[in-house]
Amino acid sequence: MLDHFNRNITYLRISVTDRCNFRCEYCMPAEGVPWEHHDELLSFEEIRDIVKVGTKLGIKKIRLTGGEPLVRKDLPELVKMLSSIPEIEEIGMTTNGVLLPKYAKALQAAGLTRVNISLDTLDPGKFKKITRIGSLNEVLKGIDAAIDADLLPVKINFVRMNGENKEDEQAVREFCQKKNLKLRFIRQMDLRTGEFYSVEGGEGGICKICNRLRLTADGFIVPCLHSDLRYNIRDIGIEEAYMQALENKPKTGYGTNTHRFSNIGG
Repeated sequence: MLDHFNRNITYLRISVTDRCNFRCEYCMPAEGVPWEHHDELLSFEEIRDIVKVGTKLGIKKIRLTGGEPLVRKDLPELVKMLSSIPEIEEIGMTTNGVLLPKYAKALQAAGLTRVNISLDTLDPGKFKKITRIGSLNEVLKGIDAAIDADLLPVKINFVRMNGENKEDEQAVREFCQKKNLKLRFIRQMDLRTGEFYSVEGGEGGICKICNRLRLTADGFIVPCLHSDLRYNIRDIGIEEAYMQALENKPKTGYGTNTHRFSNIGG
């Protein structure tokens, strides 16, 4: 699929849930956010059908996000359903890692290719402050579980927060080098104002090469993370939602009030 700016759209990021077992400072308020009702979320069968239509239009790569995707019950079943679609070449997942010791091997067996795991500090106290709920030790166990399950290369997402964790970068660099992990630095962004930056160590945030669409857990195809545009597959149909998202994908982002990082997965 080529958009109006000759970008070839081959990548679909799928939020499977808006729920999360952390409350990270840069993602949601301490009290959390109102969750979608379960009957509003896409079923696994609906997600599979949306991906199947997408492959006919050129989608080849999938990333599962949230919220925290592993709080969605039976997620390996969805991975198995998606990996059985012949045109899909890669299925990744972005996670906080806490549930990987339980699910990593089942996910790999189902067809998950690799994972990105969030790690913004190696200081346990600071980690607790940033995540409000999370345990650094549990995340480190999750990283090891991903390595053991051959979900490679394991990528680490480090969010740079002004005045909060700059001094933690070197320790995380050394940790990643020691474990042969790929490290990406992501500067804290603001969806409301459209303030965003390129990802150091990755291709995110570079509008001229953006090759992705997003699917929210409640059924909207979103052409740009930093825009208000979204198209409901239940209202207008799957293919029409894809085509309108492609037709209206902006050259660059400008800000949004229709979604949050907590329900679209970044």
